[in-house]
Amino acid sequence: MPIKYLKKSPKTSSTDDVKTHELVQSILKDLETSKENGCIELTKKFDKYEGEIIVSKERIEEIKKTLDQKTKDDVQFSYDRVRKFAEAQLKNYGKNFEVELSKGLFAGQQLIPVNTAGCYVPGGRYAHIASAVMSVTTAKVAGVKNVIAASPPKAGVGAHPTIIYTADLCGANVILNLGGIPAIAAMTYGLFNNAPADILVGPGNQYVAEAKRILFGRVGIDLFAGPTEIAIIADGKADQEIVAVDLVGQAEHGYNSPAWLYTTSKELANKVMKRVPELIKDLPELPRTSAEAAWRDYGEVILCDNDEEMASISDEYAPEHLEVQTENLGWFLKRLKNYGSLFLGEETTVAYGDKCSGTNHILPTKGASRYTGGLFVGKFIKTLSFQRMTKESTEVVGSTATRLSRYEGMEAHARTGDVRLKKYGYYK
Repeated sequence: MPIKYLKKSPKTSSTDDVKTHELVQSILKDLETSKENGCIELTKKFDKYEGEIIVSKERIEEIKKTLDQKTKDDVQFSYDRVRKFAEAQLKNYGKNFEVELSKGLFAGQQLIPVNTAGCYVPGGRYAHIASAVMSVTTAKVAGVKNVIAASPPKAGVGAHPTIIYTADLCGANVILNLGGIPAIAAMTYGLFNNAPADILVGPGNQYVAEAKRILFGRVGIDLFAGPTEIAIIADGKADQEIVAVDLVGQAEHGYNSPAWLYTTSKELANKVMKRVPELIKDLPELPRTSAEAAWRDYGEVILCDNDEEMASISDEYAPEHLEVQTENLGWFLKRLKNYGSLFLGEETTVAYGDKCSGTNHILPTKGASRYTGGLFVGKFIKTLSFQRMTKESTEVVGSTATRLSRYEGMEAHARTGDVRLKKYGYYK
C-alpha cells in the first residue's frame, strides 16, 4: 500500500530560516567591527553576565573541588567512551567497523555514498574540461549512483562539445546545458525531472559560489570557493624564469586571482617582479587582461630571512596551490600545514595538477585550507555511526545517561533511560 501520513507537520526545520538568517547576519556584521567589546555587551544583554570571558585556571580548579564525585564519574564515563570511539574512527579511517566500547555496548560506522551529486563545470571564458574529469570521476569512484553535470551553453551549440564528451566518458548520468545560478538551482531543486542533488561540487564564478553558499544546508557543497590562488616558496637556487612563468600561469584565471611569492632571495624577487609584467604582455588578449589586473591588484612578493619564515607566512596565507622550489623539499613537506595542494620541486607545476596529473584541482581558497582539504572521494561519502546494546549493558549506560540528562535539565531525555531501566529490572 502507498505511504500514508497519519500526522503531517505544518512546518519544517527550515520554517524560521529567513528570519534567523537576517538576525544573525546583522549581529555578525556588527561584531566584525565592535569585536571584543561587542561580544561583552551582547553577553550582558542576553545572558545577564558581566564576569570574566576567558575562564581562569583558578576557576577551573575551584570547580573541580566543588563538583560531587558522582557527577565527575559520570562525565568521565561519557568521556572514556567518546574518546575510545574517536580513537577507533581514527584507526579505521575510511572503513566500516564496529567496536565494543564496554561490556555489551557496541558502536561503529558505515560509509555510504550520497545518492545524487551535482557537478558544475565552468565553460564561460575557458572550457574547463579538466573540471568535468575532477568532479564526475571522483563522484563515480566514490559510488554515487546518480551524477548530474551542468555546464554553460553557447548560442546554437549548447555546452562545449568536449565538456559534454568528457562528462559522458567519466560517467555522468545526466548532462545539462545550464550555467550560473540556474544550473545550481536546477541541480538543488531537482528540476528537469532529475532527483535533487545531495551535494554540489565544482568551481565557478562568484555568482556560482554565492548560490552554493546560500543553498548550503539544503544541499551539501564541496567548499566555499573563491578566486584561484597560487603561492610559490623559492630560495636563491630556484630558476627565476620558471618561478615567474608559474605565477603568471595562475594569474590568467581572472582579474582577482592572487599570486604570491615568498622568497629568501632579494635577487630572485627583483627578477620576478621585472619579468612577470613582461610575460603577461606576451599573452593573448583574454588571459593578458585577466593576468594584468590580477598581478597589479593581488600580486605580492614577500622577502623572508630563512626557511622557517617562508613556511610561517605560507601557513598564514593558507594558499590554494603552493609550489616549493627550494633545496630542502623534504623539510617543507614535513613543516607546511596549510595548503590546498602542494607541488614539490621545479619539475612539477600547478598546471599539471589542474589538468591531468591525478590530484584533484577543486581546492580550498581564501584561507580555507586551515580547516579543510580539497575535493576527494570522501566528500561524496557519508560517515554514519550506529550503536547496539545488550539489556545487561543498560544497567551502567542507562543509569549514567539518565543522571547526565537530569544534570543538564533534560527530563524527557532522562525518562527514556528510566523506562528501559525499569523494564529490564535495573530501576533503583
